[in-house]
Amino acid sequence: MDFVFDRVADGRSIKCLVIVDDATHEAVAIDPEHSIGGMRLTRLLDRICSLRGRPKISRTDNGREFTGRAMLTWAYRNGVQLKLIQPGKPNQNAYVESFNGRMRDECLNEHWFTRLAHARVEIECWRRQ
Repeated sequence: MDFVFDRVADGRSIKCLVIVDDATHEAVAIDPEHSIGGMRLTRLLDRICSLRGRPKISRTDNGREFTGRAMLTWAYRNGVQLKLIQPGKPNQNAYVESFNGRMRDECLNEHWFTRLAHARVEIECWRRQ
């Protein structure tokens, strides 16, 4: 998991939670929001897990959303092992970093999002493709 940032036309930021499967290289989910804190993150993960099942391991960076109390509690409650990469070592989460670059080049840089709903539609179409 990782985050990618962009903006809508009015200047508000978009924070996209990107979840990819290292084994299959499938983009499991990309969820754009204006803000994603720890509680919102765990609600998103619960929704995704209800559709796809729970992972055994989740690899992330050391961002506050991934290391906060809400995420630690969620992981413990769901039996998910958290693997945090070392600070400043994005190569330890190489596939998601590569995916983020493709997403930026092929989707985010190609669209001028008028609002969050527009971004959600375009990003989901790109993910499915």
